[in-house]
Amino acid sequence: MIHLLFTGGTISMQRDEAAGGNIPAHGGEALVGFTTGLDRVSPYRIENWAMLPACHLGPDRLWALRERVRQIAESGEASGIVIAHGTDTLEETAYLLDRTLDRRVPVAITGAMRTSSDGGWDGPRNLLDAAVVAASTQSAGRGVMVVFSGKVLAGRTAVKTHTTGLDAFAAPHAEPVGQVVDGRVVYEAGKRGSAEAGKSGPLIPPRLSAKVALIPMVVGDDGGMLDLARPSHDGVVVAAFGSGNVPPGAVPAIGRWIDEKKPVVLATRCPAGLVSPVYAFEGGGARLVAMGALPAGPRAVSQARMELMIAISAGAAYGS
Repeated sequence: MIHLLFTGGTISMQRDEAAGGNIPAHGGEALVGFTTGLDRVSPYRIENWAMLPACHLGPDRLWALRERVRQIAESGEASGIVIAHGTDTLEETAYLLDRTLDRRVPVAITGAMRTSSDGGWDGPRNLLDAAVVAASTQSAGRGVMVVFSGKVLAGRTAVKTHTTGLDAFAAPHAEPVGQVVDGRVVYEAGKRGSAEAGKSGPLIPPRLSAKVALIPMVVGDDGGMLDLARPSHDGVVVAAFGSGNVPPGAVPAIGRWIDEKKPVVLATRCPAGLVSPVYAFEGGGARLVAMGALPAGPRAVSQARMELMIAISAGAAYGS
């Protein structure tokens, strides 16, 4: 049996003229009813956990969702779990679950880019594909995956890369681990998830208590935003230029975070590629790392922030 956990998002929405746009409308029972063939994939049970836009899920709700998924997985009653989720922050949820849960019970997260009011609604197809992934015996031990537009992505590699396109998710620092073809999941040989996932077990904080700022660099940045954020945050992710460089004016502010023993993670605003601390000019990544800044690794800025939140909350080092 698979457990279908519905949280809201575009997949649950329809157009409401009085409201002036799309709003949540469909619970799990309705979405299952729209999804032809789901009953042929696996026995299932439905849980309406929430009906919220993804951008309404803050740290407390994300941790509550994580705890619910853990409870389901540990109950032994479900061989797989499907989560229907809004796409705006799906990558944060996928990263959190993949980073903090045991990998034995597969979790397939999906959603939709169109509502039931739109032509070409992708919700039923994505829900069916996610059920196929969660129900497959080949999925055991693969942990959290994002299933979208026929692609299967390891949970901590998936990033939303398009605002409206149906094929909205990609893995900028990895590749898809599989695809759903003709009603079955086909995994790529040798690809079980991200390389990071294989290095260590889950990192489990008691809750998501850390406050982590995300500060993008701008041309001529003088560090003002970094200084404003420092008193109220436990760490910061800096979205730097290129391979990890910042304007010289921002360097003293970064130093003040480091002096206060608050971790600074150096990410890049580029959609692909890693921070490479090779530039030693003032503001260059090599100097920042020498000061104590931490390269983000194979993570988008959203993932680097979630990794730092988890690490600080657990009392661990970034990327440990």
